[in-house]
Amino acid sequence: MTDTAALPGTTTIDERVVRRIAARAATEVAGVEPDVQVSAQVVGVSATLRVRLPIRYPLPVARVTKECRAHLIARTEELTGMAVPQVDIEVSAMVPEPPERRVR
Repeated sequence: MTDTAALPGTTTIDERVVRRIAARAATEVAGVEPDVQVSAQVVGVSATLRVRLPIRYPLPVARVTKECRAHLIARTEELTGMAVPQVDIEVSAMVPEPPERRVR
């Protein structure tokens, strides 16, 4: 087995990759609709995220955003190895449940 600590070189992760990972992770949270928009700023081994979330109505906004922030930090750190010290969230829309279809 090779000791990876002794190998030279670095791995860099592009901001676009971090954006895609974070956008996908946000949709894993209950109450977040699919049209998530993320911007990321990567500096060294940390990433700051700005997220626009559409949230399903009538779910509590504070609860969904809190869960989403924690999930984004955990998943982004897990998948990239970067620290995520800040996640700014803007609620872009409150999306109502689709009406039930009636069969005649």
